[in-house]
Amino acid sequence: MAGHRPDGLTAKDIALNLLKHFGADSLLGFSVELYGDEVNRLTLDERITISSMATEMGAVILIIPPGEEIIRYCNGVARQPFVPVFADPEATFKQVVRLNLDAFERMVSLPGKPHDVVPVSQVEGLAADSVFIGSCTNGRMDDLRAVAGILKGRKTAPGVVLKIVPATDDIWNQCLKEGLIAVFKESGALVSNAGCAGCASGQVGQNGPGEVTVSTGNRNFTGKQGKGEVYLASPEVAAATAVAGYICTPEHIPPEPAPIKKVPFRTVSPVTPPERTEARPTLLEGKIWLIPDDNIDTDMIYHNRHLAITDPAEMGRYTFGNLKGWERFPEMAEPGDVIITGRNFGAGSSRQQAVDCFRALGIQAIVARSFGAIYERNAINAGFPVLTFDLPGLGELCQGDRVIIDLEKGTLLNLKNGEITKLGHFSEVQMKIYRSGDLLSAF
Repeated sequence: MAGHRPDGLTAKDIALNLLKHFGADSLLGFSVELYGDEVNRLTLDERITISSMATEMGAVILIIPPGEEIIRYCNGVARQPFVPVFADPEATFKQVVRLNLDAFERMVSLPGKPHDVVPVSQVEGLAADSVFIGSCTNGRMDDLRAVAGILKGRKTAPGVVLKIVPATDDIWNQCLKEGLIAVFKESGALVSNAGCAGCASGQVGQNGPGEVTVSTGNRNFTGKQGKGEVYLASPEVAAATAVAGYICTPEHIPPEPAPIKKVPFRTVSPVTPPERTEARPTLLEGKIWLIPDDNIDTDMIYHNRHLAITDPAEMGRYTFGNLKGWERFPEMAEPGDVIITGRNFGAGSSRQQAVDCFRALGIQAIVARSFGAIYERNAINAGFPVLTFDLPGLGELCQGDRVIIDLEKGTLLNLKNGEITKLGHFSEVQMKIYRSGDLLSAF
């Protein structure tokens, strides 16, 4: 990255600008490295913030080579000799993208899609009901010091609930030691025990139907942080919003805050997944479900409010319970069915339940244009067939058509018209895991 970092541009803003440029899936399967003079000056906390949003861009990992200050820090805290790792001088990269920091702006992500990023100015003035500051992305000391600097001597706006959750117990205690907890308390904020908070169901930070929340988390998928709308922003913008009562930047906090602005649970019987046999079939015949949406995330597949369920056989009843238009999928699906879907299927959180729910329903395979990296790995490790297809598509498939998938050849046969489509074939390792049942049985 070239250019100079504009005043007031936070690490979260850098991450959101990168997300706006790369989108949700253009970096699928890539490991990314960041270079540049300003990159070298990033603090450790800032590096963690940016790297933690690699998943939202589809990347496997986002690496920032350590500078002298980071190396000194690691040498001071490491329990054994610290050896920094850099790319070899002769290393080549599949793609080099040059971005200009001078053009970066303060950003927010619009509800439902972390990559739907716009300048703060585009939504400034939008009334907020609640603000959540915390998460693995922005719950560290640098973040909370910046928040305290904005909140000191100020109160949260009438009708706005400000929730602050330090990322770790050590950070919580440091906030107490530095007097930050007192600042938060005086501002009217709710301060919770350290943890994931709003990013996990049942903890401080979830919102209700119709509620508008500004959050410092890394994901705002529908239902991820409650039943309302979630805008992603930096801790500074989030704190300013809590004081103003509407989305704004710290320098635009008004003298007076804005005034207060004036589904039945469905159950289905659990489906017991079919018992494994020693010889798993490599020819899979079944009825297809065409779900053409892109970026179907793991909260849409299996919402976090059901994470307390530990019996895999019961997970099927909640499949797609948070995907609009597909809430009745568990009632309609039959064992042996195949799902065909769009790009970046399984984006988001690394929850195994989003794989196991399909196995519980007896779904034989999922065919997608591409998969989220973590989801694809989880599925392969579980011995669950996931396959990809390239553009332009799968021919003239219609809802309910029957197909045969050949895992060894990597093909899909449409039994209606005999059309054969090439799929991404199983690797040797993936086939071994599939034949064995799962990763632990294969090795």
